[in-house]
Amino acid sequence: MNRRSFLKSTVAVTSVITLRELALPARADQKPAVLKLCSQEGRIPGGSLKEKVANLQKYGCVGIEFGGNPANRVAEIKAALTGTGIKVSALCWGSQKGDLVSLDMAKRKAGIEAIKSALNTAVELESTGVIFVPCFHKQSELKPAELDKVLAEIFPDIGDYAKKVGNRVLIEPLNKKETFYINRLEQAAAICNKLNNDGICMMGDFYHMALEESDQTQAFVTAGKWLHHVHLATRDHRILPAQEPHSYIAGFKGLKQIGYQDFCSLECGCKKGSDPVVEVPKAFDYLRQQWDEATV
Repeated sequence: MNRRSFLKSTVAVTSVITLRELALPARADQKPAVLKLCSQEGRIPGGSLKEKVANLQKYGCVGIEFGGNPANRVAEIKAALTGTGIKVSALCWGSQKGDLVSLDMAKRKAGIEAIKSALNTAVELESTGVIFVPCFHKQSELKPAELDKVLAEIFPDIGDYAKKVGNRVLIEPLNKKETFYINRLEQAAAICNKLNNDGICMMGDFYHMALEESDQTQAFVTAGKWLHHVHLATRDHRILPAQEPHSYIAGFKGLKQIGYQDFCSLECGCKKGSDPVVEVPKAFDYLRQQWDEATV
């Protein structure tokens, strides 16, 4: 299977459907989109997980995202979240150093087992999914067409496993500074469409999208039903929303068009010299204002 057979037909079909969707009102059975704000654990002020969760509640948020596979923290996380209304949004798992697309079959097998283990943890924590990047720069010498073939080989099994346990993998497109493979939402959506496996879905990140997408509304509409997580950050310095000029309105319009129901999570730093205790809640307030301004 080559890149053309894996992607081209799906991209063409997706483009036609997307243009039609933009011209039509939402389906009668489509739920209104919701803004479920959350943050990665490390972005929130607090000396302990319980303090961070309490601050998220105070800021009016509903979720928290964790890095890697926090299998050894399940009891701690559950205890901190009990009775709070805060849910686990996603596990930001990453690439496992590119092992899942390695030509070393032992590494590939270990990588597949590792992401399945992360999926098990995600189920325990009732998380939206496990964020996956096939490879960052220097983690694979394969060309995109060869990587397409590898994903076509490994994803059906991983997707079926994810469905079996009740979770999903979330492919994350990154900008070209970080990876040469899967830079735009339409590319991840094409893979999801081709596989048509509910265990393999995708996410979007406003930072990467600002660098790669010419139309953020269209990008999210193209992702459609496969989109199950969103990262929030500014374009230039990847800092908190409202700490430098950056509009989320176009992207939020796309989320509203598809009736988005999942989390939008901070994945960004705090401007040097500023106080997170002050700036983080301001960022959430700014995002709520941008959501209200994103009329469709």
